[in-house]
Amino acid sequence: MPIVTVKMLEGRTDDQKKALVEKVTAAVVETTGASVEAVSIVIEEMKKTDYAVAGVRKSDL
Repeated sequence: MPIVTVKMLEGRTDDQKKALVEKVTAAVVETTGASVEAVSIVIEEMKKTDYAVAGVRKSDL
């Protein structure tokens, strides 16, 4: 039972998240041979204040 966690900054639309889930599921099925029903996707959204690169929060850019 593959479980995929996608971490990303908040701000994507429901349509974008739906497309992401469909395409990630298809890729997992294709590469692992798992059934579609066995694939779980978890989307974890982060606020820009809670994510930083090179010492700078995304909210400060």
